[in-house]
Amino acid sequence: MTRPHLIGVGGAGMSALARLLAAGGLDVRGVDSTETPVTGDLRAAGIAVEIEPPAKQSGERLAGARDGVIASAAVGPDHAQRNEAQRRGLEILSYPEALGRCMGGRTGVAIAGTHGKSTTSAMLGCALADAGLDPSVIVGATSRQLGAGALAPAGEATGFRLGGPTCPRGTYDDKPGLLIAEACEYDRSFHNLRPVVAAIGSVEADHLDIYGTLDEVIESFAAFARLVPDADAGGRLLIAHEGAHRIRITAGLRCAIETIGFTPSADWRVSFDAPGGRVSCAHAGRGIDAAWVNAMPGAHNAMNSAVAFALACTLGADAEVAARSLGAFAGLDRRLQKLGVRDHVTVYDDYGHHPTEIDATLRAIREADDPARRGGKLILVFQPHQHSRTRHLLEEFATSFEAADVVVVPHIYFVRDSQAERQKVSAADLVDRLRSRGVRAMHLYPFEAIVEQLENTAMPGDTVVVMGAGPVWQVAHQYLGLEGGTKTGGVS
Repeated sequence: MTRPHLIGVGGAGMSALARLLAAGGLDVRGVDSTETPVTGDLRAAGIAVEIEPPAKQSGERLAGARDGVIASAAVGPDHAQRNEAQRRGLEILSYPEALGRCMGGRTGVAIAGTHGKSTTSAMLGCALADAGLDPSVIVGATSRQLGAGALAPAGEATGFRLGGPTCPRGTYDDKPGLLIAEACEYDRSFHNLRPVVAAIGSVEADHLDIYGTLDEVIESFAAFARLVPDADAGGRLLIAHEGAHRIRITAGLRCAIETIGFTPSADWRVSFDAPGGRVSCAHAGRGIDAAWVNAMPGAHNAMNSAVAFALACTLGADAEVAARSLGAFAGLDRRLQKLGVRDHVTVYDDYGHHPTEIDATLRAIREADDPARRGGKLILVFQPHQHSRTRHLLEEFATSFEAADVVVVPHIYFVRDSQAERQKVSAADLVDRLRSRGVRAMHLYPFEAIVEQLENTAMPGDTVVVMGAGPVWQVAHQYLGLEGGTKTGGVS
């Protein structure tokens, strides 16, 4: 495929893929349903993009010179241009299939795990850029530091960095250039990737509409790990010492394996001082021991940064430079992002949508910005993402809000579940579970009503956290009077 047509090119991963393919000399065109700053930036980069609202979809607009189609996961099977491509007999790839092909021609580094993929990938990309390893990076969120590294002046917010065609130094010196990418487990899409180096963080029950059981989730991660080549071919896997079912996942692997964790028995030993945000990571066998202060609070972000550090060192980065880079990393949009303050009410925005993420984020905010010290409340606005996830994990959700004083729940964000699934659970069910556990919770919709509720009830000293993988970020922006914008978050 040398003249690909990307359907849904305005998405975070798809827009980065378009740039990567174009940089490789391919004649790339794309279409999206909505004009956004991302589509405008693609045109400015020389990539032709058309806007085709759903009501005006036409297969006739699939240019005759195209020899293949790459479709976003958000594109349904009945999309007119996809159907036209099928009628013509053109090759049709999904986003992860296309990313896997790109990774096959580079030195791929894939970041997997139920949580922390975007943050870890961005941290690693910045550390490698600062260390002179010149990686290409695709992240499902945006950062102003990703382009040039955390130690350089901030640039435009982006989820993509184009690196060199070969590794200029390090472990894979003179090998094909590094490509850092998230490895998403949804629908087993990460099985399409071809990493030389991989990391697996926490492995928990999620996407049970696809997997059914935790055992199936674990087996899927094991299948991903088996994609890493043998140690003799440079294959390396970094896996969490605890919380990743590592014994089952690593059974029979022939790549080099190292573990990372807070436990002393891990190969990479991590420690974290919550009040000061100080993270340290040491590998006794390699004589590496470094420390930095995280700007992003919480033990989960300490582990994310430590994984990035261990991977950067494994790839050949200077440990001291990598640590300085991680200390300078300011964070990602929608990842525990402090948006601003209104009338002495502090507002955070976060992408979390799994019970473990919710609990970790709320605890991190309690540690770093505890409103109780100011006589205030921690108010959470949480939009559940997917009816199937909400139903399968309803009890886990109900126990994950303990650090919040008040919880406001809008409608569940409906994306890809069936209408039958949609009838099986509602936001009111989650609110009822929370109230039964003594949590002050309410169901409010639309977003304007939630903003009005915050305006009427949030008091000086309070902290508001707006959380979810859907468009709930609009609540935070409306409350603060910020201009709207395109928010990206990756595939969930």
